[in-house]
Amino acid sequence: MKAAIYRAYGPPDVLRIEEVPKPSPGDEEVLVRVHAATVVAPDWRFRRPAPFLIRAMNGLTRPKITILGMEVAGVVEAVGANVTRFAAGDEVFGSAGTKFGAHAEYVCVAAGRGLERKPANLSFEEAAPLSYAGVTALHFLRQANIKPGQRVLIYGASGAVGTASVQIAKRHFGAHVTGVCSGANLDLVRSIGADDAIDYTKDDFSRAGRVYDVIMDTVGYSGFSRSLRALKRGGIYLLVDAGPEAMLAGVWVSATSPTKVISGVALTKEGDLALLRELAEAGKLKPVIGRRYSLEQIAEAHAYAESGRKVGNAVVVLAT
Repeated sequence: MKAAIYRAYGPPDVLRIEEVPKPSPGDEEVLVRVHAATVVAPDWRFRRPAPFLIRAMNGLTRPKITILGMEVAGVVEAVGANVTRFAAGDEVFGSAGTKFGAHAEYVCVAAGRGLERKPANLSFEEAAPLSYAGVTALHFLRQANIKPGQRVLIYGASGAVGTASVQIAKRHFGAHVTGVCSGANLDLVRSIGADDAIDYTKDDFSRAGRVYDVIMDTVGYSGFSRSLRALKRGGIYLLVDAGPEAMLAGVWVSATSPTKVISGVALTKEGDLALLRELAEAGKLKPVIGRRYSLEQIAEAHAYAESGRKVGNAVVVLAT
């Protein structure tokens, strides 16, 4: 099978297309013929690697995992001996997790909470980006315990996690949503459910005279002092992409003020993908695709995904 391989850490051009053996599913796994995958933050961070801690996980001098690709949508080719939830021919979506492997024509995925049947109303290309951004949005928004009508500001509203968060906050939790993005993406953010949209290049959200129950920063650029200024007393600040300094600052703020700062890693819980499928089939959630790439264009997809200017999701199309 064809796969995008990297045998050394570095920029996107370390990726090469090679022929490799087709994998065989373990007893608890499903072999999926990949129709579409994505390039999300863990993919390019493992390739760089950034942060340095990734070297401790994936090899100090060269990567142990040589095929990236976390998200997948495709058709079940075969199932392991102990798998009963899925059968050959099922259309599925989900995540291979940090085993990766979806940037290939076939990938083995654990047949547990990370795999679900594809929403009937979405194409493979639309279903592939559901899991990473959707699970991340659910993980953080749930911790804010959002009530209908509460004011939620989402910073980085036009990215993968941002577009999922706008839709889920508005259409699942019933919040009044303000999205912060560049001027070019204001109409997009409004079209997916935001009640208000702010162009960060022209307006400072913290000086607009509004306060919010929850501020969710999906990209790490909202600014601690600005965000705390724009939160109601006892408000919640969600840091999706927080470095060590921001996480430590969050611990201090949570301990010394009424504001609660939440950061950490989003993990898939039982039922998360089923809920995302239900939201998609109800018309409440549809992943935004910024650009599509072939497997042969994988280096371009990585460059776009880590550019800081990505709109929605970078989708890699392997089969039609």
